[in-house]
This record gives sequence, structure tokens and C-alpha cells, in this order.
Amino acid sequence: MKKRLTLKNITIFLIFLLLLIQSVRFDKTSEPLDPAKDFVTITSANAEVSHILKTACYDCHSNQPTYPWYSNLAPISWWMQNHIDEGSHHLNFSIWGTYSEKRKDHKLEECIEMVEEDEMPMASYTWMHKEAKLTDAQKLQLVEFFKATRSAIVVPEGKP
Repeated sequence: MKKRLTLKNITIFLIFLLLLIQSVRFDKTSEPLDPAKDFVTITSANAEVSHILKTACYDCHSNQPTYPWYSNLAPISWWMQNHIDEGSHHLNFSIWGTYSEKRKDHKLEECIEMVEEDEMPMASYTWMHKEAKLTDAQKLQLVEFFKATRSAIVVPEGKP
């Protein structure tokens, strides 16, 4: 007797698979925050800029992400953790104080470019976090802050 692949069998298999993948979890423990190394503290960002950064950037670009309820559901949780890992690998505002002057200069240059070109915050992030969508005025304010911060950096000549 041959078993047929029916819609019912496929549905049961997919439900079983969805339940099974829920057992694959990632560590949500945040690293301790040292305010002396944090970008907002070091740059003396005003309250408005600080709020913009923490609302639109810090979830992926710091050691202090906020995990909403849906971050407990695989495969969404895997996708989110990948974004957080990638974001904090490329730029981590929590460890800004450990960056060399040259790296700070380069990261600020990238921040300016990403905000001006509407690449950050990512559309996939602002879709679920409406409060992170930047207005034109907030973008301008952030870009001006990044430019002012960048102009204060002294990059030593000839150092990598």
C-alpha cells in the first residue's frame, strides 16, 4: 500500500517542524554596559540625539538590545539575532571608547552615509518598530551630530 502525500500530512509535518525548531534558542544575556565606553556618554550627545540613537540604532548596534515578545519565536528569533550580531559586529556604540581614532572617524563617515542614503535604520527594522523610523528633521539632526563629532576627531597620520 502506497502512502500518498496529502495536504493533511504536509500540514501535520510543518506544524511538527515548527514546534521542533522552537527548541533551538540563543543566548539573550546582555553584556555589562560600561558608560565610560558608550558613544552617547563619550560624545556628550544631547537628550534629543541620545533618544534618537537609542530608539533607532542601539537595538542592533550596542550590547543592550531590546527583545520584543516575537523574538521568542523561531525562525524569527534566528533572523533577529543574526541582525543584532551583524549590526554590533560592524558598529557597537557600547564599546565606542575602545575604537582607535581612525576607526571612529571611519565609522562616523559610514553613519553619515547610511543615514543620508536611508539605509539605516533598516526598513525591515522600522516595519516592526515604527518609533525608530526617522523623520527628515531627525535624520538631519543625527547627520549634523555625526559630522560635528567626526570633525572633533584627530586621526594620527600614517597609522593603520
